[in-house]
Amino acid sequence: MANVINSVTGGPFGSITPSQKQQALNTNYLNFTDPTNPDFSSFAQQYLPEIYEAEVERYGNRTLSGFLRMVGAEMPMTSDQVIWSEQNRLHVAYNEVEIVDADQLLITNIDLTPANPSDYVANVLSVNQTIVIMNPTTGVELKAIVVPNPSGGATPTPGSGVVFVAPYTTAALTPTFTAGDVVKIFVFGSEYAKGSTLANDGYQSITPSFTQFSNSPIIIRNKYVVNGSDTTQIGWVEIATEDGANGYYWYLKAESETRLRFEDYLEMAVVEGELAAAGSAALTAGKKGTQGLFAAVQERGNVLNNFSAAAGLTEFDSILKNLDTQGAIEENMLFLNRQTSLDFDDMLAALSSGAAGGVAYGLFENSEEMALNLGFSGFRRGSYDFYKTDWKYLNDASTRGAVANSGIDGVLVPAGTSTVYDQILGTNIRRPFLHVRYRAAQADDRRMKSWVTGSVGGAYTSDLDAMEVNFLSERCLCVQGANNFVLFTSVD
Repeated sequence: MANVINSVTGGPFGSITPSQKQQALNTNYLNFTDPTNPDFSSFAQQYLPEIYEAEVERYGNRTLSGFLRMVGAEMPMTSDQVIWSEQNRLHVAYNEVEIVDADQLLITNIDLTPANPSDYVANVLSVNQTIVIMNPTTGVELKAIVVPNPSGGATPTPGSGVVFVAPYTTAALTPTFTAGDVVKIFVFGSEYAKGSTLANDGYQSITPSFTQFSNSPIIIRNKYVVNGSDTTQIGWVEIATEDGANGYYWYLKAESETRLRFEDYLEMAVVEGELAAAGSAALTAGKKGTQGLFAAVQERGNVLNNFSAAAGLTEFDSILKNLDTQGAIEENMLFLNRQTSLDFDDMLAALSSGAAGGVAYGLFENSEEMALNLGFSGFRRGSYDFYKTDWKYLNDASTRGAVANSGIDGVLVPAGTSTVYDQILGTNIRRPFLHVRYRAAQADDRRMKSWVTGSVGGAYTSDLDAMEVNFLSERCLCVQGANNFVLFTSVD
């Protein structure tokens, strides 16, 4: 007689109740055909599902860097600070000049002892120089000649903002101007009598000055850590990253993405960087910061608030008029977010056939027979060429594209190079308007360092049962000739 087994065998695939007789009963075999049987739901577990091994790249290329590679360059440096000098304007002109009375002007922005030596402003007008006096509010102007002080003594003097003038077309400054008017003046020449001399007339010899700027690099670091066990753990998902890493080891994906993220930080840090202001919490914490692109243009460049190219050429022409007052660089790059880029397309498309006399025929390789192309990558207006491109950094949802109003709509960057005086070389050199300086010397190159520590992956630098992948860079951005840049913002 067979032994009776009263125990019930259970497991992940159901339960079996033994029987004394060798016969198939519904209690001693697995029933996968009856949907009401509890074992039916476990049937699919014995089959391998159809698996897509590769990840789906639902966000496309996720990297954001590339902007600086398009418009700038990278150069080594060996100091904690980079200093450069930029030329001042050639001609003599003063703003904020006050009309005092019928023959007297007062240059109100003279500063002989500024806190920053670069802010030094002297009165360099001399007797017998001819000037134009313009009222920027009314458009009224007069031409006059600088004359000696009627009370005696030569005028003007370097330590004084007082200037006496004699108009060419009127008996006095008044009533053309009224006392208290704030005007602009500039020198356009001089007039001397026959046999004249410059001795003892207070002539001011002009010594050129320059404006000095500086920036300091910051150290950017990151690290990825994986323990030894996980480096030998194989998965079923085949990884694929933007830098070409592939395989079935998940830590390879994590290390690769850490590297890609760090490379993006190298650009984002010098675009968004801010100097630690006096009294700021960052400065109190011992952090100095660095001046990034946006901060440099806001401080030294041109900022256009609430610009909309869709308003037409009139608003865009205000940019050209401003560029005329600056360096007037002929070729410029426009890096824009999506909405501003579409606004430019709308502005240019409005000039196509049927909108403004068909002025766009023959431009941008458009023709009447071809399919309508509503996107423009470049155009010329006045004496300037503009090349337009989308800036992914401003569109990506993980950065400034996350909100409709990110504050920054785009930036205009002059193409080409600028001439600056190099303090180390002692000569004028040409540099791209926008370039990165990184710390490097014979002992170490800190442009982009990476090294492995631990006891995994052949490092064997410690008894740590893990692999640590370290990333480091020390860099800053030089924005030279920032007066040629334009920052488009959506805030006042």
